[in-house]
Amino acid sequence: MKSSSLGTALAVIVLWLAYLSAFTVNQTEQVILTQFGRPVREPIAAPGLHFKLPLIQQVTRIDKRYLAWDGPMVEMSTKDKTYIQVDTFARWRITDPMRYFLRLRDERSAQSRLEDILGSETRTAVARHELIEVVRIDKDRKPLQDESGAAAVATLRPIQYGRLDIEKGIFDAAAPKLAEFGIELLDIRLKRINYNPQVLERIYQRMISERLQIAQRFRSEGEGEAARIHGQMERDINEIESTAYKRVQEIRGEADAKATGIYAKAYTQRAEAAEFYRFLKSMDTYGKVIGNDATIVLSTNSDLFALLKRVEQKPKP
Repeated sequence: MKSSSLGTALAVIVLWLAYLSAFTVNQTEQVILTQFGRPVREPIAAPGLHFKLPLIQQVTRIDKRYLAWDGPMVEMSTKDKTYIQVDTFARWRITDPMRYFLRLRDERSAQSRLEDILGSETRTAVARHELIEVVRIDKDRKPLQDESGAAAVATLRPIQYGRLDIEKGIFDAAAPKLAEFGIELLDIRLKRINYNPQVLERIYQRMISERLQIAQRFRSEGEGEAARIHGQMERDINEIESTAYKRVQEIRGEADAKATGIYAKAYTQRAEAAEFYRFLKSMDTYGKVIGNDATIVLSTNSDLFALLKRVEQKPKP
C-alpha cells in the first residue's frame, strides 16, 4: 500500500512538473524565457509546444502583430503663433524582442515611450510650420472647379509643405529613436486638428469677413449684370416704340393722302354735288360748334350770318 501511494505521488509530481515545464507559443506572439528576471535564451518565435525549467524559468510573451498607439489631444503652437489642439495616432510592431524586453519589458512601458518620442517630434514639427501647412493635406492642392470649368471663389495661398510632408518628417525623425528599443514605426498620422477655444472666435470672425467679401463681389456682379440687362431692355423698347411710331405716321400719311384724293375727286365732279357737299360739311361743323345754350356774336360779313339770314327770309309755304 505504501509503495503504491508513493508511486502515485511521484507520478502526480512528475505530471505537475511536466505541466509547469510545458508551454505553447501562438502564431501571433513570440516568447522570451527568463530566469530570475534575465533572459536565458534567444526569443522563441516558432509556434507550437515548447519546454522550460519548471519554477525557475518564466515565460514572457511579446506580441508580434501590428500594434496601435493613440496619442492624447495635445495643445501646441504653430510657427505663426496660432495655438491648436493636435490628436495623433500611429502603428508599430516589435521587430527585436530581446532589445525590446531589455529596454522596456512590457507594452505599457512601450506606450509611454511612444508617447514621449512621437509627442515630442509632433510638437517640434508643428512649431516649424505655419497653420495653413498643417491643415492643408497636399501642398500641390488646386482650387475646386464647378461644372462650367470656372475656378472656385476661394483661392489657396501657395505653400512649401503640406500635412503629408509634415507627417513624413515626424516619421523620419521618430523611427530611428524607436528602433533603439526594438520597435519599428510603421506609420504616424495627425488624426484631428482643432483650434484653441481662445482663438476660435477670431477664426470665425475672419471666416465670416471672407464670406461677406465674396458675397459682396457676387452682389456687385449681379447688380452690374442687372443694369446691363435693364439698359438693353430700354434700348429694345425705344427701338420698338420708334419703329411703331414711324409705321403709324406712315399709315396716317397714306390715309390722309387717300382722303385728300377722295375729297379732290368729289370736288371735281358736278358743281351741284360739290355745293351740296360743302353745305353738309358746314352744317356738320355748325352742329359741333353751336350748342343749345350757346350765345354767338356774328359779323354781318360772316358766312354763318348770311346762311341764317337766308333761312330766316325764306317764305314759308
